[in-house]
Amino acid sequence: MKHLFIVNPVAGGKDRTAEVNAAVQAVLGPTGLQYEVYVTKGPRDAEVKIKADAATEEDLRVFACGGDGTLNECVNGAALLPNVSVTQYPGGTGNDFLRIFGDGTEKFRDLKELIYGEIRKFDLIETCGRYSINICSVGADARIGTDVHKYSNIPVLGAGSMAYVTSLVVNVFKGLNMPVKVRCGDFEYEGSSALICACNGQYYGGGFHPTSDSRPDNGSLEFLIVKHVKLIEFPALIGKYSSARWRELPKEKITHITGSHLEIETPEPVVINIDGEALYRDKINFTLVPNAVNFIVPKNLAFFQ
Repeated sequence: MKHLFIVNPVAGGKDRTAEVNAAVQAVLGPTGLQYEVYVTKGPRDAEVKIKADAATEEDLRVFACGGDGTLNECVNGAALLPNVSVTQYPGGTGNDFLRIFGDGTEKFRDLKELIYGEIRKFDLIETCGRYSINICSVGADARIGTDVHKYSNIPVLGAGSMAYVTSLVVNVFKGLNMPVKVRCGDFEYEGSSALICACNGQYYGGGFHPTSDSRPDNGSLEFLIVKHVKLIEFPALIGKYSSARWRELPKEKITHITGSHLEIETPEPVVINIDGEALYRDKINFTLVPNAVNFIVPKNLAFFQ
């Protein structure tokens, strides 16, 4: 068995390599168990490393030492490999996927809890050849989240809330809606949409909580399709959408579907949010892949009781 710690040195705006090394040495050093701390060199480097190690290791345990983006890369490296398990040792700014575990989320910050945890089979979302363990979305939220990076490099704004507010304002005035064709089972919609999301987890975007019903181990996805939204309607809608209160919205504004596959077509490529990572396509699929990844969790989490 090998324990592989993937460190993203830029996650959360802070290089945690020394901190992770110290924690790993303290927990695993005295045990004699095999381990490696690997610092990524660029995008998707973690995937390459995991797949290379998986080819030679009978049992590979991967620890994503970073935020949701680092976890996404590790999940894409581990997906569909029976000899690989993955978890998150959080260190990013959002750590949104782990919020689903409620009070148990803090246990993921205890390395011993993860080293001696248990393995659960989790579903994934496949989107245009990439995997997501949490939430994928298309529309205003994906554009806002992607454009935050443009404004975080401006010194007067920084990487915090001001960059997000700037991105929000700019994108609102660019237009909230986009023309789409949507198909999901018997449901078809062609028209204007502000937002479409596919939920395997419950939180994204630094705390947005669109649904409290989705779980990564129940064999289904929760889809929310938000139709045309006027600017004056946006604040009230986003308030309810971001706090799992979509049922309070008018039925003509939002459609909720539980299913395993949804397709979207747009006239030109649009940004897709995949666990905080960006992909651009004009033909988009959100497809459930059941039991696609082995996920390590602390023992006796209330979430599974």
